[in-house]
Amino acid sequence: MDTLQLKNEKKEFYQKIFKLVLPMIIQNILSAAISSADVIMLNYTGQDSISAVSLASQYASILFSVFYGLSTGVTMLCSQYFGKGDFHAIQVIEGIALRFSMSSGIFFATLALFIPDKLMHIFTNNTSLISIGASYIRCMSVAYLCWGIIEVYLSILRSCNRVAICTVLSSMAFILNVILNAVFIFGLFGAPKLGATGVAIATSASRLAELLGCMIVSARSNQVKLKLRYMFIRNKALFSDFIRLSLPALLNDIVWGVAFSMYSVIIGHMGSDAVAANSFVVVVRNFGTIFCYGIASAGTILLGNVLGEGKLRQAKDDGKRLMKLTVISGILGGLVVLAIIPIVMRFASNSLSDTALHYLKYMLLINTYYITGTAVNTTLIAGVFRAGGDSRFGFICDTIDMWCYAVPLGFISAFVLKLPVLVVYFLLCTDEFVKWPWVLKHYRSGKWVQNITRDNLF
Repeated sequence: MDTLQLKNEKKEFYQKIFKLVLPMIIQNILSAAISSADVIMLNYTGQDSISAVSLASQYASILFSVFYGLSTGVTMLCSQYFGKGDFHAIQVIEGIALRFSMSSGIFFATLALFIPDKLMHIFTNNTSLISIGASYIRCMSVAYLCWGIIEVYLSILRSCNRVAICTVLSSMAFILNVILNAVFIFGLFGAPKLGATGVAIATSASRLAELLGCMIVSARSNQVKLKLRYMFIRNKALFSDFIRLSLPALLNDIVWGVAFSMYSVIIGHMGSDAVAANSFVVVVRNFGTIFCYGIASAGTILLGNVLGEGKLRQAKDDGKRLMKLTVISGILGGLVVLAIIPIVMRFASNSLSDTALHYLKYMLLINTYYITGTAVNTTLIAGVFRAGGDSRFGFICDTIDMWCYAVPLGFISAFVLKLPVLVVYFLLCTDEFVKWPWVLKHYRSGKWVQNITRDNLF
Protein backbone atom coordinates (compact mmCIF):
# COMPACT_ATOMS: atom_id res chain seq x y z
CA MET A 1 0.00 0.00 0.00
CA ASP A 2 1.41 3.43 -0.91
CA THR A 3 2.07 6.23 1.57
CA LEU A 4 -0.58 8.51 0.06
CA GLN A 5 -3.33 5.94 0.62
CA LEU A 6 -2.26 5.47 4.24
CA LYS A 7 -2.32 9.22 4.80
CA ASN A 8 -5.79 9.46 3.27
CA GLU A 9 -7.08 6.61 5.45
CA LYS A 10 -5.56 8.23 8.54
CA LYS A 11 -7.10 11.59 7.69
CA GLU A 12 -10.47 10.00 6.97
CA PHE A 13 -10.35 8.09 10.28
CA TYR A 14 -9.71 11.18 12.41
CA GLN A 15 -12.36 13.17 10.56
CA LYS A 16 -14.97 10.45 11.12
CA ILE A 17 -13.98 9.67 14.70
CA PHE A 18 -14.17 13.28 15.82
CA LYS A 19 -17.46 13.73 13.98
CA LEU A 20 -18.82 10.84 16.04
CA VAL A 21 -16.97 11.51 19.29
CA LEU A 22 -17.88 15.17 19.79
CA PRO A 23 -21.68 14.62 19.95
CA MET A 24 -21.12 11.58 22.17
CA ILE A 25 -18.91 13.59 24.52
CA ILE A 26 -21.67 16.19 24.72
CA GLN A 27 -24.17 13.41 25.54
CA ASN A 28 -21.83 12.02 28.22
CA ILE A 29 -21.35 15.51 29.67
CA LEU A 30 -25.11 15.96 29.84
CA SER A 31 -25.52 12.57 31.50
CA ALA A 32 -22.83 13.40 34.06
CA ALA A 33 -24.33 16.88 34.50
CA ILE A 34 -27.71 15.38 35.43
CA SER A 35 -26.05 13.35 38.20
CA SER A 36 -24.15 16.44 39.27
CA ALA A 37 -27.32 18.52 39.36
CA ASP A 38 -28.92 15.92 41.61
CA VAL A 39 -26.00 15.97 44.05
CA ILE A 40 -25.63 19.77 43.96
CA MET A 41 -29.31 20.38 44.74
CA LEU A 42 -29.57 17.57 47.28
CA ASN A 43 -26.51 19.05 48.98
CA TYR A 44 -28.87 21.64 50.45
CA THR A 45 -31.16 18.99 51.92
CA GLY A 46 -28.52 17.11 53.92
CA GLN A 47 -26.04 14.23 53.82
CA ASP A 48 -28.72 11.53 54.22
CA SER A 49 -30.51 12.54 51.01
CA ILE A 50 -27.27 12.46 49.03
CA SER A 51 -26.29 9.07 50.46
CA ALA A 52 -29.76 7.54 49.95
CA VAL A 53 -30.01 8.61 46.29
CA SER A 54 -26.45 7.43 45.65
CA LEU A 55 -27.28 3.96 46.99
CA ALA A 56 -30.73 3.79 45.36
CA SER A 57 -29.12 4.68 42.02
CA GLN A 58 -27.17 1.42 42.20
CA TYR A 59 -30.44 -0.42 41.49
CA ALA A 60 -30.83 1.61 38.30
CA SER A 61 -27.18 0.99 37.44
CA ILE A 62 -27.91 -2.75 37.26
CA LEU A 63 -30.76 -2.06 34.83
CA PHE A 64 -28.48 0.30 32.91
CA SER A 65 -26.02 -2.58 32.54
CA VAL A 66 -28.80 -4.63 30.94
CA PHE A 67 -29.74 -1.82 28.55
CA TYR A 68 -26.12 -0.98 27.81
CA GLY A 69 -25.42 -4.63 27.01
CA LEU A 70 -28.42 -4.74 24.68
CA SER A 71 -27.55 -1.44 23.02
CA THR A 72 -23.95 -2.47 22.41
CA GLY A 73 -25.25 -5.73 20.95
CA VAL A 74 -27.48 -3.66 18.69
CA THR A 75 -24.54 -1.45 17.77
CA MET A 76 -22.33 -4.45 16.92
CA LEU A 77 -24.82 -5.72 14.35
CA CYS A 78 -26.43 -2.49 13.14
CA SER A 79 -23.15 -0.63 12.54
CA GLN A 80 -21.96 -3.45 10.26
CA TYR A 81 -25.30 -3.77 8.47
CA PHE A 82 -25.37 0.01 8.02
CA GLY A 83 -21.90 -0.22 6.43
CA LYS A 84 -23.39 -2.90 4.17
CA GLY A 85 -26.52 -0.78 3.48
CA ASP A 86 -29.06 -3.36 4.72
CA PHE A 87 -31.83 -1.43 6.57
CA HIS A 88 -34.24 -4.37 6.59
CA ALA A 89 -31.80 -6.28 8.80
CA ILE A 90 -31.56 -3.23 11.09
CA GLN A 91 -35.34 -3.23 11.57
CA VAL A 92 -35.32 -6.89 12.58
CA ILE A 93 -32.47 -6.27 15.05
CA GLU A 94 -34.42 -3.35 16.56
CA GLY A 95 -37.44 -5.61 17.11
CA ILE A 96 -35.36 -8.30 18.79
CA ALA A 97 -33.70 -5.76 21.11
CA LEU A 98 -37.04 -4.15 22.01
CA ARG A 99 -38.44 -7.51 23.11
CA PHE A 100 -35.60 -7.93 25.57
CA SER A 101 -35.39 -4.30 26.75
CA MET A 102 -39.12 -3.86 27.37
CA SER A 103 -39.30 -7.15 29.31
CA SER A 104 -36.39 -6.01 31.50
CA GLY A 105 -37.90 -2.56 32.05
CA ILE A 106 -41.25 -4.02 33.12
CA PHE A 107 -39.56 -6.46 35.52
CA PHE A 108 -37.41 -3.77 37.21
CA ALA A 109 -40.31 -1.28 37.33
CA THR A 110 -42.55 -3.88 39.01
CA LEU A 111 -39.98 -4.56 41.75
CA ALA A 112 -39.40 -0.82 42.21
CA LEU A 113 -43.12 -0.18 42.55
CA PHE A 114 -43.97 -2.93 45.04
CA ILE A 115 -40.84 -3.76 47.11
CA PRO A 116 -38.54 -0.68 47.06
CA ASP A 117 -37.69 -0.99 50.77
CA LYS A 118 -36.43 -4.56 50.29
CA LEU A 119 -34.28 -3.39 47.39
CA MET A 120 -32.72 -0.69 49.58
CA HIS A 121 -31.95 -3.30 52.28
CA ILE A 122 -29.50 -4.85 49.82
CA PHE A 123 -27.37 -1.71 49.83
CA THR A 124 -27.59 -0.50 53.44
CA ASN A 125 -28.96 -1.31 56.90
CA ASN A 126 -29.46 2.36 57.82
CA THR A 127 -33.24 2.85 58.37
CA SER A 128 -33.16 6.54 57.47
CA LEU A 129 -31.41 5.88 54.15
CA ILE A 130 -33.78 2.97 53.40
CA SER A 131 -36.85 5.18 53.91
CA ILE A 132 -35.57 7.97 51.64
CA GLY A 133 -34.19 5.57 49.01
CA ALA A 134 -37.37 3.47 48.85
CA SER A 135 -39.47 6.52 47.99
CA TYR A 136 -36.92 7.46 45.31
CA ILE A 137 -36.90 3.98 43.73
CA ARG A 138 -40.72 3.74 43.65
CA CYS A 139 -41.05 7.05 41.78
CA MET A 140 -38.33 5.97 39.33
CA SER A 141 -40.44 3.03 38.10
CA VAL A 142 -41.87 5.15 35.26
CA ALA A 143 -38.35 6.03 34.08
CA TYR A 144 -37.40 2.33 33.99
CA LEU A 145 -40.30 1.60 31.62
CA CYS A 146 -39.25 4.32 29.15
CA TRP A 147 -35.51 3.82 29.43
CA GLY A 148 -35.26 0.52 27.53
CA ILE A 149 -37.11 1.78 24.46
CA ILE A 150 -35.04 4.97 24.40
CA GLU A 151 -31.69 3.18 24.67
CA VAL A 152 -32.46 0.74 21.85
CA TYR A 153 -33.63 3.46 19.46
CA LEU A 154 -30.75 5.82 20.24
CA SER A 155 -28.22 3.01 19.74
CA ILE A 156 -29.69 2.37 16.29
CA LEU A 157 -29.56 6.07 15.42
CA ARG A 158 -25.91 6.21 16.50
CA SER A 159 -25.08 3.06 14.51
CA CYS A 160 -26.52 4.77 11.43
CA ASN A 161 -24.41 7.90 12.08
CA ARG A 162 -27.37 9.99 13.34
CA VAL A 163 -25.38 10.98 16.41
CA ALA A 164 -26.35 14.66 16.35
CA ILE A 165 -30.05 13.77 16.72
CA CYS A 166 -29.22 11.75 19.84
CA THR A 167 -27.39 14.76 21.28
CA VAL A 168 -30.40 17.01 20.71
CA LEU A 169 -32.71 14.53 22.46
CA SER A 170 -30.31 14.17 25.40
CA SER A 171 -30.00 17.96 25.67
CA MET A 172 -33.77 18.35 25.80
CA ALA A 173 -34.04 15.70 28.53
CA PHE A 174 -31.19 17.30 30.52
CA ILE A 175 -32.70 20.80 30.50
CA LEU A 176 -36.11 19.49 31.55
CA ASN A 177 -34.56 17.30 34.26
CA VAL A 178 -32.63 20.19 35.83
CA ILE A 179 -35.65 22.51 35.79
CA LEU A 180 -37.93 19.91 37.36
CA ASN A 181 -35.23 18.99 39.90
CA ALA A 182 -35.22 22.56 41.14
CA VAL A 183 -39.03 22.71 41.16
CA PHE A 184 -39.57 19.55 43.21
CA ILE A 185 -36.51 19.70 45.48
CA PHE A 186 -36.99 23.32 46.54
CA GLY A 187 -40.76 23.61 46.05
CA LEU A 188 -40.69 26.33 43.39
CA PHE A 189 -43.85 27.77 41.78
CA GLY A 190 -46.03 26.36 44.54
CA ALA A 191 -44.88 22.75 44.13
CA PRO A 192 -44.29 20.71 47.31
CA LYS A 193 -40.72 20.30 48.63
CA LEU A 194 -40.05 16.62 47.96
CA GLY A 195 -36.27 16.35 48.32
CA ALA A 196 -34.92 13.01 47.03
CA THR A 197 -38.39 11.96 45.83
CA GLY A 198 -38.49 15.11 43.71
CA VAL A 199 -35.30 13.99 41.92
CA ALA A 200 -37.02 10.73 40.93
CA ILE A 201 -40.15 12.53 39.69
CA ALA A 202 -38.01 14.92 37.62
CA THR A 203 -36.05 12.03 36.11
CA SER A 204 -39.19 10.08 35.20
CA ALA A 205 -40.80 13.11 33.60
CA SER A 206 -37.69 13.86 31.54
CA ARG A 207 -37.53 10.21 30.36
CA LEU A 208 -41.15 10.43 29.20
CA ALA A 209 -40.31 13.61 27.29
CA GLU A 210 -37.24 11.96 25.73
CA LEU A 211 -39.37 9.00 24.60
CA LEU A 212 -41.82 11.43 23.01
CA GLY A 213 -38.87 13.08 21.25
CA CYS A 214 -37.79 9.68 19.89
CA MET A 215 -41.28 9.15 18.49
CA ILE A 216 -41.17 12.54 16.75
CA VAL A 217 -37.75 11.78 15.23
CA SER A 218 -39.02 8.39 14.08
CA ALA A 219 -42.06 9.95 12.40
CA ARG A 220 -39.79 12.26 10.38
CA SER A 221 -37.20 9.61 9.45
CA ASN A 222 -37.35 7.73 6.17
CA GLN A 223 -35.26 4.72 7.18
CA VAL A 224 -34.54 4.61 10.95
CA LYS A 225 -37.96 4.17 12.55
CA LEU A 226 -39.08 3.39 16.11
CA LYS A 227 -41.90 0.89 15.65
CA LEU A 228 -43.12 -1.66 18.18
CA ARG A 229 -44.43 -3.83 15.33
CA TYR A 230 -40.80 -4.67 14.49
CA MET A 231 -40.92 -6.92 17.58
CA PHE A 232 -43.11 -9.34 15.64
CA ILE A 233 -40.77 -9.74 12.65
CA ARG A 234 -39.12 -13.14 12.72
CA ASN A 235 -35.74 -14.05 11.22
CA LYS A 236 -33.97 -17.10 12.65
CA ALA A 237 -30.53 -16.18 11.32
CA LEU A 238 -30.53 -12.66 12.80
CA PHE A 239 -32.06 -13.84 16.06
CA SER A 240 -29.32 -16.45 16.31
CA ASP A 241 -26.65 -13.80 15.59
CA PHE A 242 -28.17 -11.40 18.11
CA ILE A 243 -28.19 -14.05 20.85
CA ARG A 244 -24.71 -15.31 19.96
CA LEU A 245 -23.16 -11.84 19.85
CA SER A 246 -25.35 -9.80 22.19
CA LEU A 247 -25.84 -12.30 25.00
CA PRO A 248 -22.15 -12.32 26.02
CA ALA A 249 -22.15 -8.49 25.81
CA LEU A 250 -25.33 -8.33 27.89
CA LEU A 251 -23.99 -10.81 30.45
CA ASN A 252 -20.67 -8.95 30.46
CA ASP A 253 -22.35 -5.66 31.36
CA ILE A 254 -24.63 -7.30 33.92
CA VAL A 255 -21.69 -9.07 35.55
CA TRP A 256 -19.70 -5.84 35.58
CA GLY A 257 -22.67 -3.71 36.71
CA VAL A 258 -23.70 -6.02 39.55
CA ALA A 259 -20.08 -6.35 40.67
CA PHE A 260 -19.70 -2.58 40.66
CA SER A 261 -22.89 -2.36 42.71
CA MET A 262 -21.25 -4.73 45.18
CA TYR A 263 -18.61 -2.04 45.63
CA SER A 264 -21.42 0.22 46.84
CA VAL A 265 -22.73 -2.56 49.10
CA ILE A 266 -19.27 -2.88 50.66
CA ILE A 267 -18.90 0.88 51.11
CA GLY A 268 -22.55 1.18 52.19
CA HIS A 269 -21.85 -1.05 55.20
CA MET A 270 -18.75 0.90 56.23
CA GLY A 271 -20.66 3.95 57.48
CA SER A 272 -22.57 6.96 56.17
CA ASP A 273 -19.37 9.03 55.87
CA ALA A 274 -17.92 6.57 53.36
CA VAL A 275 -21.23 6.46 51.44
CA ALA A 276 -21.51 10.25 51.27
CA ALA A 277 -17.91 10.63 50.10
CA ASN A 278 -18.37 7.96 47.44
CA SER A 279 -21.54 9.66 46.14
CA PHE A 280 -19.44 12.72 45.24
CA VAL A 281 -16.66 10.56 43.81
CA VAL A 282 -19.06 8.80 41.44
CA VAL A 283 -20.17 12.14 39.98
CA VAL A 284 -16.60 13.38 39.53
CA ARG A 285 -15.48 10.08 37.98
CA ASN A 286 -18.36 10.31 35.50
CA PHE A 287 -16.89 13.58 34.25
CA GLY A 288 -13.40 12.10 34.11
CA THR A 289 -14.53 9.17 31.95
CA ILE A 290 -16.48 11.30 29.46
CA PHE A 291 -13.71 11.18 26.85
CA CYS A 292 -12.95 7.45 27.07
CA TYR A 293 -16.61 6.37 26.96
CA GLY A 294 -17.17 8.65 23.97
CA ILE A 295 -14.20 7.15 22.15
CA ALA A 296 -15.30 3.58 22.98
CA SER A 297 -18.83 4.19 21.62
CA ALA A 298 -17.59 5.99 18.52
CA GLY A 299 -14.98 3.28 17.95
CA THR A 300 -17.62 0.53 17.94
CA ILE A 301 -19.64 2.38 15.30
CA LEU A 302 -16.74 3.45 13.08
CA LEU A 303 -14.91 0.12 13.14
CA GLY A 304 -18.23 -1.69 12.69
CA ASN A 305 -19.02 0.35 9.58
CA VAL A 306 -15.56 -0.39 8.13
CA LEU A 307 -15.81 -4.12 8.91
CA GLY A 308 -19.31 -4.25 7.41
CA GLU A 309 -17.83 -2.87 4.19
CA GLY A 310 -15.34 -5.76 4.24
CA LYS A 311 -12.26 -3.56 4.86
CA LEU A 312 -10.59 -5.80 7.45
CA ARG A 313 -7.06 -4.49 7.06
CA GLN A 314 -8.22 -0.88 7.42
CA ALA A 315 -10.20 -1.79 10.55
CA LYS A 316 -7.04 -3.16 12.16
CA ASP A 317 -5.14 0.04 11.36
CA ASP A 318 -8.02 2.17 12.67
CA GLY A 319 -7.95 0.10 15.88
CA LYS A 320 -4.34 1.17 16.46
CA ARG A 321 -5.26 4.81 15.95
CA LEU A 322 -8.15 4.40 18.38
CA MET A 323 -5.80 3.03 21.04
CA LYS A 324 -3.63 6.13 20.83
CA LEU A 325 -6.67 8.33 21.37
CA THR A 326 -7.70 6.14 24.29
CA VAL A 327 -4.44 6.61 26.20
CA ILE A 328 -4.67 10.36 25.65
CA SER A 329 -8.30 10.37 26.85
CA GLY A 330 -7.36 8.47 30.01
CA ILE A 331 -4.62 10.94 30.87
CA LEU A 332 -6.94 13.88 30.17
CA GLY A 333 -9.63 12.31 32.35
CA GLY A 334 -7.22 11.96 35.24
CA LEU A 335 -6.13 15.59 34.86
CA VAL A 336 -9.78 16.70 34.86
CA VAL A 337 -10.35 14.93 38.18
CA LEU A 338 -7.15 16.39 39.63
CA ALA A 339 -8.08 19.91 38.53
CA ILE A 340 -11.54 19.92 40.10
CA ILE A 341 -10.60 18.35 43.45
CA PRO A 342 -10.29 21.77 45.20
CA ILE A 343 -13.68 22.86 43.83
CA VAL A 344 -15.38 19.63 44.91
CA MET A 345 -13.82 19.76 48.38
CA ARG A 346 -14.94 23.35 48.90
CA PHE A 347 -18.48 22.58 47.78
CA ALA A 348 -18.77 19.32 49.74
CA SER A 349 -17.68 21.02 52.95
CA ASN A 350 -21.18 22.52 53.17
CA SER A 351 -22.77 19.14 53.86
CA LEU A 352 -20.13 16.48 54.62
CA SER A 353 -18.52 15.74 57.96
CA ASP A 354 -14.75 16.10 58.45
CA THR A 355 -14.31 12.33 58.20
CA ALA A 356 -16.30 12.17 54.95
CA LEU A 357 -14.23 15.05 53.52
CA HIS A 358 -11.04 13.17 54.40
CA TYR A 359 -12.32 10.09 52.55
CA LEU A 360 -13.44 12.21 49.61
CA LYS A 361 -10.04 13.82 49.07
CA TYR A 362 -8.11 10.57 48.85
CA MET A 363 -10.79 8.71 46.89
CA LEU A 364 -10.57 11.44 44.25
CA LEU A 365 -6.78 11.18 44.14
CA ILE A 366 -7.03 7.42 43.59
CA ASN A 367 -9.36 8.10 40.64
CA THR A 368 -6.81 10.33 38.90
CA TYR A 369 -4.97 7.21 37.72
CA TYR A 370 -7.84 4.70 37.92
CA ILE A 371 -9.51 6.44 34.96
CA THR A 372 -6.60 5.50 32.66
CA GLY A 373 -7.16 1.83 33.42
CA THR A 374 -10.87 2.27 32.75
CA ALA A 375 -10.19 4.08 29.46
CA VAL A 376 -8.03 1.32 27.96
CA ASN A 377 -10.30 -1.55 29.02
CA THR A 378 -13.53 0.20 28.02
CA THR A 379 -12.27 1.13 24.56
CA LEU A 380 -10.93 -2.35 23.86
CA ILE A 381 -13.60 -4.57 25.48
CA ALA A 382 -16.70 -2.42 24.85
CA GLY A 383 -15.44 -0.72 21.69
CA VAL A 384 -12.83 -2.39 19.50
CA PHE A 385 -13.62 -6.04 20.28
CA ARG A 386 -17.38 -5.61 20.02
CA ALA A 387 -17.05 -3.80 16.69
CA GLY A 388 -16.02 -7.16 15.25
CA GLY A 389 -18.61 -9.14 17.19
CA ASP A 390 -16.07 -10.33 19.77
CA SER A 391 -18.12 -10.03 22.96
CA ARG A 392 -17.29 -13.41 24.51
CA PHE A 393 -13.75 -12.45 25.55
CA GLY A 394 -14.94 -9.42 27.54
CA PHE A 395 -17.56 -11.48 29.35
CA ILE A 396 -15.02 -14.10 30.45
CA CYS A 397 -12.39 -11.51 31.34
CA ASP A 398 -14.69 -9.31 33.44
CA THR A 399 -16.35 -12.27 35.17
CA ILE A 400 -13.00 -13.60 36.37
CA ASP A 401 -11.62 -10.17 37.23
CA MET A 402 -14.66 -8.86 39.12
CA TRP A 403 -16.03 -11.99 40.79
CA CYS A 404 -12.86 -14.00 41.41
CA TYR A 405 -10.67 -11.03 42.33
CA ALA A 406 -12.20 -7.60 43.03
CA VAL A 407 -15.47 -8.40 44.87
CA PRO A 408 -13.99 -11.15 47.12
CA LEU A 409 -11.00 -8.88 47.84
CA GLY A 410 -13.37 -6.05 48.83
CA PHE A 411 -15.47 -8.20 51.17
CA ILE A 412 -12.46 -9.84 52.80
CA SER A 413 -10.58 -6.57 53.30
CA ALA A 414 -13.67 -4.77 54.67
CA PHE A 415 -15.41 -7.40 56.79
CA VAL A 416 -12.80 -10.05 57.61
CA LEU A 417 -9.58 -8.05 57.89
CA LYS A 418 -11.56 -4.87 58.80
CA LEU A 419 -9.10 -2.62 57.00
CA PRO A 420 -9.61 1.17 56.93
CA VAL A 421 -12.08 2.61 54.42
CA LEU A 422 -9.43 4.15 52.17
CA VAL A 423 -7.40 0.94 52.02
CA VAL A 424 -10.51 -1.01 51.00
CA TYR A 425 -11.33 1.60 48.35
CA PHE A 426 -7.77 1.48 46.99
CA LEU A 427 -7.91 -2.32 46.69
CA LEU A 428 -11.25 -2.14 44.87
CA CYS A 429 -9.67 0.27 42.38
CA THR A 430 -7.02 -2.22 41.30
CA ASP A 431 -9.53 -4.24 39.25
CA GLU A 432 -8.94 -2.46 35.92
CA PHE A 433 -5.17 -2.90 35.99
CA VAL A 434 -5.26 -6.60 36.89
CA LYS A 435 -6.85 -7.50 33.54
CA TRP A 436 -4.59 -5.30 31.36
CA PRO A 437 -2.15 -8.10 30.33
CA TRP A 438 -4.94 -10.36 28.98
CA VAL A 439 -6.88 -7.51 27.32
CA LEU A 440 -3.81 -6.12 25.53
CA LYS A 441 -2.71 -9.60 24.43
CA HIS A 442 -6.14 -10.27 22.92
CA TYR A 443 -6.07 -6.91 21.13
CA ARG A 444 -2.68 -7.65 19.54
CA SER A 445 -3.88 -11.09 18.38
CA GLY A 446 -6.30 -9.45 15.91
CA LYS A 447 -8.98 -12.11 16.50
CA TRP A 448 -11.59 -9.35 16.80
CA VAL A 449 -11.22 -8.32 13.12
CA GLN A 450 -14.34 -9.98 11.63
CA ASN A 451 -17.19 -9.17 9.27
CA ILE A 452 -20.29 -10.58 11.01
CA THR A 453 -22.95 -9.66 8.41
CA ARG A 454 -24.86 -12.23 6.34
CA ASP A 455 -25.95 -12.23 2.70
CA ASN A 456 -29.39 -13.27 1.40
CA LEU A 457 -31.15 -12.88 4.73
CA PHE A 458 -34.62 -12.31 3.29
